Amino acid sequence: MSNPVPQKKRGRPATGVTPRVGVRFPDEVTAAVDAAARAQEDEPNRSEMIRRIVTAWLRENGFLGR
Repeated sequence: MSNPVPQKKRGRPATGVTPRVGVRFPDEVTAAVDAAARAQEDEPNRSEMIRRIVTAWLRENGFLGR
């Protein structure tokens, strides 16, 4: 008897551990986010800069713990 081969899962494998959220921004907002990212010392990519902006706003307004 041969050993059974496990079935491969269908679809693309997961790439992250947090849920993905898609949003659309006007060009002027995207440009502002990109400018804010360039102004940071570590120059985060656009996604990271959006995470930082949203996290900071949520903390400042009491929706997220410090």
